[in-house]
Amino acid sequence: MKQQPISVEAIDRASALLRPLVVETPLQFSTRLSDRYGARVYLKREDLQEVRSFKIRGAYTRMAAIPLGERGNGIVCASAGNHAQGVASSCAVLGVHGTIFMPVVTPNQKIEMVKHFGGDLIDIRLVGDTFDDANSAAQEFSVREGCSYIHPFDDAIVIAGQGTVGKEIYEQLGGRLDYLVCCVGGGGLIAGIASYFAGKGGGIRVIGSEPAGAASMGAALLAGAPVTLDAIDTFVDGAAVKRVGALSFAICSHYVDRVIPVPEGRVCAEMLEFYQRDGIITEPAGALATAALDDLAGEIANRTVVCLVSGGNNDVLRYPEVLERSLMYQGRKHYFIIEFAQKPGQLRQFVDQALGPTDDIVRFEYMKKTNKERGAALVGIELRSKDDYPALVGRLEALHINFRSLTSSDVLYGYLV
Repeated sequence: MKQQPISVEAIDRASALLRPLVVETPLQFSTRLSDRYGARVYLKREDLQEVRSFKIRGAYTRMAAIPLGERGNGIVCASAGNHAQGVASSCAVLGVHGTIFMPVVTPNQKIEMVKHFGGDLIDIRLVGDTFDDANSAAQEFSVREGCSYIHPFDDAIVIAGQGTVGKEIYEQLGGRLDYLVCCVGGGGLIAGIASYFAGKGGGIRVIGSEPAGAASMGAALLAGAPVTLDAIDTFVDGAAVKRVGALSFAICSHYVDRVIPVPEGRVCAEMLEFYQRDGIITEPAGALATAALDDLAGEIANRTVVCLVSGGNNDVLRYPEVLERSLMYQGRKHYFIIEFAQKPGQLRQFVDQALGPTDDIVRFEYMKKTNKERGAALVGIELRSKDDYPALVGRLEALHINFRSLTSSDVLYGYLV
């Protein structure tokens, strides 16, 4: 049986409820992306909410629906960071105590902002390595303590709240858009937006973008039902879940055109583009939508496309890793284990003859232990262009240098990145 979308009327009610609390975020035309793809690309700037993400919409809508007599028992939720901020802010507005479970790997910036919005009404507990670990602990706490559990995505009222993003987009463009590209984690946001568009008559193609290292919606669509991934890459923390919601999946399976898996390195490259070219700070999940446009380049020319900038809660301490992942994804940074003969002039020969004029050594760790004849070194080389890589390898081979390029399957690669 086909899952009915969340009704337009439910989303309209959520919008009226949220009006005093949330900002109607701007729809900003992107000259950079429009020129690159030959389309009319707009950015829906949900990073400009006070909590710097769309999550306040669903969190407050759901919490406001709790009967007054039950609010005294408190609420509990699990979050990788943004839902927690929405819940914390809602607790402050409603005067409700909240217990928030977050993964141990949650960026400090998000933890501090949760404390900022919730103050003394919030108790933070760091549990497990993933959202799913924290979510299990939160659900157990809810049963044990008798408090209301606020799901970040698999709840009809939450989805209606998130759907108000779609309502704003539709009204800001008078319904005149061809594509909507939206980040996907558990699926609540895209389910809400797709529901609103479907209720207004369809015709708008809704595209999901999820991290390749946590492609749980893609796996669910392939299997025909939500599945639990064995392991995920948590780098795109705002969208890294092992299992999507049952309701959000049911809606997405009927009303979302497709979901594109985006490599984490591509996300990093897009984050840097936002920062350096547009002056916009995004978190990894906030760059997911525009990072998927490469996969749509052949079909969006001359079309009107809206991309969700879903959040801007990024810890500045993460930028070194963002830059590293970006350079490696672009093929501009490579690591080698190089064996040098233990005699004078070997390093000079390597620098003078193996490196090209624009190649740069960015890491050098000498690994010699006991061998008196030869010693290995870890060498990181940054290139001006990925096209310089074959020439570099050719020079190493011509000099008969014993080397091995490290790939993502090497154990040492995980230590470097």
